[in-house]
Amino acid sequence: MSDFQDKARAAAKAMRAVFPETPLLRNAHLSDLYGADIWLKREDLSPVRSYKLRGAFNAMRKRDGLELVVCASAGNHAQGVAFMCRHFGVRGVIFMPVTTPQQKIQKTAMFGGDSVEIRLVGDYFDQCLTAAQDHAKAEGGFFLSPFDDVDVIEGQASVGAEIEAQLGGVPDTLVVPVGGGGLGSGLLGYFGSKPNYTFVEPKGGACLRAALEAGKPVTLDKVNTFADGAAVARIGDVTFERLKDVGLASTLQINEDRLCTTMLDMLNVEGIVLEPAGALSVDALKDMGQMIRGRRVVCITSGGNFDFERLPEVKERAQTYAGLKKYFILRLPQRPGALRGFLDMLGPDDDIARFEYLKKSARNFGSVLIGLETRDPKNFTVLYEKLDAAGFVYTDITEDEVLSNFII
Repeated sequence: MSDFQDKARAAAKAMRAVFPETPLLRNAHLSDLYGADIWLKREDLSPVRSYKLRGAFNAMRKRDGLELVVCASAGNHAQGVAFMCRHFGVRGVIFMPVTTPQQKIQKTAMFGGDSVEIRLVGDYFDQCLTAAQDHAKAEGGFFLSPFDDVDVIEGQASVGAEIEAQLGGVPDTLVVPVGGGGLGSGLLGYFGSKPNYTFVEPKGGACLRAALEAGKPVTLDKVNTFADGAAVARIGDVTFERLKDVGLASTLQINEDRLCTTMLDMLNVEGIVLEPAGALSVDALKDMGQMIRGRRVVCITSGGNFDFERLPEVKERAQTYAGLKKYFILRLPQRPGALRGFLDMLGPDDDIARFEYLKKSARNFGSVLIGLETRDPKNFTVLYEKLDAAGFVYTDITEDEVLSNFII
């Protein structure tokens, strides 16, 4: 037994005075679907609906006389720190970007109560982070990193201690979401080389892969913040030192739109609410195929802080990825019956979700923005063949990120 394992187990034991262990549940639906023995470690069922309070607890419990904790976060880390500030009776100042959804701000305030002060600074996380670090330095407070701290890593490793005890051993495969690397490096430190690992990142925030390719942490030029719980521009220095030898073959990068299909499946089939980052490990199973068949697999569902106001966006992304929804601009002749001619081409499973047309004087053609939903992607092939045969001019803008974001 390693010293790190001892510390992780001690952390897990100490946490029981604050919150119960999260359940490890076998999922029959996923097991049947992939021909494997699949278990979900439900970190989405922690008091703050993510694993982040573990690292916050461990880092704070180890510092006697702690008076001020400062952190920067747009979500889960903020809630974990707020929860623990209230538990330990420590004053906390939590910096969040001005653009943070109100729901996350309210939940952070709810968990922290009178123990925390929330300051909204900057439009982007980097601005918020700089302000938090400057404040901690000026006030002599403890800056609590969301991942790049040895005590935080040790606290996140308590997930591994619980898995081992609940499963009665080590899984064959461990599927781990990665943002800044705190959870991944903690689990790798706890289990060592015993299980096969798959470290999963959102495609638009794959900082671990970038660091592995460069041989050192690098800052991504651009980050897609949809999976905000794991969308990190630069992996931590401490965490990368522990993850640097995992190899590119042990990583997966998940398309954010495909991630939405898994979020909807888990909600509709299992009644499990997962945020985008929380669904990463489950979505990764789609790419693992024969690698996991017949094996005992544990997926970390790392968070369930999902604002249901985002559900329409999730559905839109899922339909687009599955090829069940498309947007296109149709050049429609300005003559009687032209619109009817187009409508007659639609099949029984085609549904108009959006239609915008402005008739302009002294023009022979007008542009129509059309959004169509269907039950089978092949229906669009049939429709486009009909449009081509009839001489209609159209442009599919579904994959045009700039144009579709502006119009849709």
